[in-house]
Amino acid sequence: MNLHELGQRIRAQREKCGLKQNDVAGALQVSPQAVSKWERGENAPDIAQLVPLGGLLGVSVDWLLGSFVEDRDVFEATVLCSGVKGAREQSEAMTPRQFAEWTNAVCFQITEAVLRHDAVPIKYVGPGLLCFFSGPNHRRRALSASLHAKSTSNVQLKIGICTGQVYFGSVGHPDYSRPDIMGEVVSIALLSTDWAASNTESGIVACSKTVEGPLDSFSIGKEHPVSFPGISHEVSLFEIKD
Repeated sequence: MNLHELGQRIRAQREKCGLKQNDVAGALQVSPQAVSKWERGENAPDIAQLVPLGGLLGVSVDWLLGSFVEDRDVFEATVLCSGVKGAREQSEAMTPRQFAEWTNAVCFQITEAVLRHDAVPIKYVGPGLLCFFSGPNHRRRALSASLHAKSTSNVQLKIGICTGQVYFGSVGHPDYSRPDIMGEVVSIALLSTDWAASNTESGIVACSKTVEGPLDSFSIGKEHPVSFPGISHEVSLFEIKD
C-alpha cells in the first residue's frame, strides 16, 4: 500500500465532501492528529476503520486502496434536526438584524453541543441545525447530544432524531452546490421536531430504530405511532426524557 497516495485520496475526497479533519475524526471516533497523519502519508487507518471511512467519504474501500473506483455515498447514520419553540414569534418581535444575531447565538450553542459528541454539521435552517452522526455508537452519541444541547441551551429546543440510510454528497447547481444529506430519515427527523414540540415535555423524540437495543443510560418514553404527510407509513416515535 502506498501511504502517500492513500493520504492524497483521503484528503481529496474529504475536501470534495466539504468536511474538515475534525469532522472525519469525530465521525470515526479517532483523534484529529490521526486523520492528519493519514493524509500526510505517515500512517494508515486501521482495517476496521476503512469501511466507516469509505461510507463517510462516499467511496468504497477498494477506491480508498486505489484498486477500484466505485462511489458509495449511501450509508447508515443517525440524523438530528433541531429547531426552537416560538422562533416565528421571536422573529416578529425583532428587527431582521436582531433576529439574525439571536439566530447566530442559538446556532452557536447547539453546534458546540453536538460537536462534543462528534456530529457532522450540515446546514442551518433559521435557528435550527441539521447534522448527522456516523461511525461507532452513532445512535447513542446522537441521543447524548440531544440531551446535552437541551441542558446547555437558553431557549426551548425541539429535536427530532432518526436512524437509517442517508445519501451524503454535493447537492445543487455545480457552481453553488454544497454537501448535504438526503433520505427518508432526514424528512422524518425534520417532521418530528414540530411533533416533539407539541406532544412531549422534553421536546426531544427519536424514531424506533434509534432507540432499539440496550440503551440503559437513557430514559425513553412510550411508543407513539405518528402519521406524517408525505410519509407513506406510520412512524413510531419515542420521547427522550431528561
